Amino acid sequence: MAIERVAEIDDRVPIRRALVSVSDKRDLDRLMHQLVSSCGTLEVYSTGGTYTALKEIAGDLAGLSVTAVSDYTGQPEMRGGLVKTLDFRIYLGLLCETYNVDHQSDLTRLTAVPFDLTIVNLYPFARTVAAEGSDCEAARGNIDIGGPAMLRASAKNYLRVAVLGNPEDYDALIEEVRTHEGATTLAFRRRLAAATFEATALYDRAIADYLLSRNDTEVISPYPTVHREARA
Repeated sequence: MAIERVAEIDDRVPIRRALVSVSDKRDLDRLMHQLVSSCGTLEVYSTGGTYTALKEIAGDLAGLSVTAVSDYTGQPEMRGGLVKTLDFRIYLGLLCETYNVDHQSDLTRLTAVPFDLTIVNLYPFARTVAAEGSDCEAARGNIDIGGPAMLRASAKNYLRVAVLGNPEDYDALIEEVRTHEGATTLAFRRRLAAATFEATALYDRAIADYLLSRNDTEVISPYPTVHREARA
């Protein structure tokens, strides 16, 4: 399959819609207020506890609207939150290009929306496995799937999407949209993309190192021995 080459982009992309799912909710209230102040209005799509926190913020902040990802996709979360954001409409919104006619047709066909900003924290894998008493099930439960996928998709499409995985970068985003009238610049988005790919690489490295450090007995020990007949 031939790779499509982008021929036209915008340097400045106004932030109108954001995809937000964070375990670290530090400064989330301040960030939303600052974004609305600079961007005018903001539509946010979110999951779980982040959705609950954002609904509370929206109650006191005119200009902020919040939609549950499950309402947007039409699919409830898998038990345990194992699948929440792995949906075609989500990734269409992250990867679509402004001037690609086919992408825009797909958005219209599916009544989907493009996202201009992604804010996602990864599950705290390294902190979990370092904690006293942590076992392989605690580790396995903190291997994030949707988070890295959203971060990587957003970073790949830095031509249009700004992506943040760390609350420490909120101030830089606030300054960026304040300086550029509610928009992000290509240079800024590229820097965020580079930081994102570095973070996801380190995250995967930590998981691989942990699994390689376990022996078979340690990996198997938490599970009861179960014998089942092979399925026909």
